[in-house]
Amino acid sequence: MGSKLSVNIAGLKLRNPTMLAAGILGISGLTLRRVVEAGVGAIVTKSIGPKPRVGYPNPTIVEVNCGFLNGMGLPNPGADAFVEELRVIKESEVPVIVSIFGFTPRQFETVAVKMVEAGADAVELNVSCPHVSEVGVEIGQNPQLIGEVVKRVKSAVSKPVFTKLTPNVTDVVEIAKAAVEAGSDAITAVNTFRAMAIDIETGRPILACKIGGLSGPAIKPIAIRCVYEISRVVDVPVVGCGGISNWQDAVEFILAGASAVQIGTAIAYNDFNVFHDIVDGIQAYLVRKGYGSVEKLVGASHKY
Repeated sequence: MGSKLSVNIAGLKLRNPTMLAAGILGISGLTLRRVVEAGVGAIVTKSIGPKPRVGYPNPTIVEVNCGFLNGMGLPNPGADAFVEELRVIKESEVPVIVSIFGFTPRQFETVAVKMVEAGADAVELNVSCPHVSEVGVEIGQNPQLIGEVVKRVKSAVSKPVFTKLTPNVTDVVEIAKAAVEAGSDAITAVNTFRAMAIDIETGRPILACKIGGLSGPAIKPIAIRCVYEISRVVDVPVVGCGGISNWQDAVEFILAGASAVQIGTAIAYNDFNVFHDIVDGIQAYLVRKGYGSVEKLVGASHKY
């Protein structure tokens, strides 16, 4: 059974193609170990930066009728403090990918080195934070800046580097190509979409930061389009992310070209059981359709 489900992504061996998405649970080592017990193939931690950040005041999360809006402000304990949690997480038997952020290429490099030295199997670059000298402009919206970040990190660490793309751009394929040309070993597509909600009684934006990121079922068709377009032009694995709630969604992403899928918002609806359900569903689909492995399924829709 395992041979059908296992995948290899940038040298990481996953027992199945499911991953915990960044930012959902990933601070406590003990919590992450519960996710591993639920059957996940790899875990991505919450985004870790160079220094501790409190993040935005509440409210930071609001449920809307098509998913969740969040404006957390990247709260995290900082790279130095997270080293201890990472040691706890590393006792699990699945690859641990640390999501990292910074406001300059050098900050990304510094955090990446600390995480790899502490045992991270890979790093995922969260390039959806503002560039320090261009407040409000995401690093991930600038192909040249993305290239600089990837190059800095790749030159500093020997572990695989994933780049998680923001969808808040005119041409996500252009950004993906810039990351791959700079040396990114894999692409994660995509992060949340800029969105907001307003309380009609008070007239105030609900999130403290006014505009946040939309995740959940509403973004799935757009995320699938991004994966489909990116995977046709890059020669590195693409990890699909955005609105995956069940095994059918996961299979759709894989058919579009994803070598693995990240699950986040669905945990709020289905608890950790979502991983078992998705893995079992993919397995049954492979058998029913006569595919020998997940890898045979990747990008199968491209031939039409």
